[in-house]
Amino acid sequence: MANPKLSIIFPSYNEEKNIRNGILETVENYLKMVDYPFEALFVDDGSKDQTATLLKEFVKNNKNYRLIENSHGGKAITVITGMLEAKGEVALFSDMDQATPLKEIEKFFPRFDEGYDIVIGSRHGRKGAPFIRKLSAWGFSVLRLIILGLPFKDTQCGFKAFNKSSIEKLFPKIKHEWGVLHTKGGAVNAGFDVELLYLAKKYGFKIAEVEVEWNYVDTERVQVIKDAAAAIYDMLRIRINDFSGKY
Repeated sequence: MANPKLSIIFPSYNEEKNIRNGILETVENYLKMVDYPFEALFVDDGSKDQTATLLKEFVKNNKNYRLIENSHGGKAITVITGMLEAKGEVALFSDMDQATPLKEIEKFFPRFDEGYDIVIGSRHGRKGAPFIRKLSAWGFSVLRLIILGLPFKDTQCGFKAFNKSSIEKLFPKIKHEWGVLHTKGGAVNAGFDVELLYLAKKYGFKIAEVEVEWNYVDTERVQVIKDAAAAIYDMLRIRINDFSGKY
C-alpha cells in the first residue's frame, strides 16, 4: 500500500481506564468513516497497568493499527518515537483520552493544502478546566512570549500535526533532549511542545493555529506546580541552547 494520507500517534501511559471505557472503539468508529488511507500508532510508554496487553489485543484484530512498546521515558520521547515511525503524508499526535476528538483533524487538512507545514490545535476558553489550570496556562503563555517570543495562543494542546519535511527536520534534532526521564509518573514534558514550535519558527516552517473542540478530562499526569516549574526550566534551556548555537 502507498503511504497513507494520515498517521495518528497516540502516546499511551497507564491508559487502561480509558481503554476499558471504550476509547479505542471511539477512535475506530471515527476512522471507519474516513475516505482516505490512514495508520494509527499506539506508543506505550512503559505502562504499569494492562495498557500494553489491551492494545496488543486490539491491534491484532484491527488492520492499519500498530503498537510500539517503549520503556518508560515520558510523553516527549513517546511522541518522538511515533513521529519517526510514521509513514503518512501528515502525522498527528493526539492524546489517548480524546479531550480533543479525532474528527478535529478535518479542520487541519485545508491548512496543509494552503501550504502550511505544521498545524496546531488551540483550546478556546478551556471550558470545564479548574481555575488553577486556567491561571497557570495564562502565566505560561506570558512567560513563553517574554522568554521565547512565541506568538501562539496555545502551545500545549495535545493535538498537533506535521508534514514530512517538518518531521524529518525537527524530531531528530531534539530526540536526545528527551530520552531520559527526570520525574516519576506520566511525565507530561510541557517544554517539549514549546521546543518543537520554537525550532519550527526558527527554521522557517509555516505554522497555522486552528481552534479545536476540547473537553476537560481530569488526569493524574498533569501536576500543575511541578509541570510549570519544569516548563520554565525548559524555556530557559531552549533560549540558552539557541544562544550557544546548539540549534
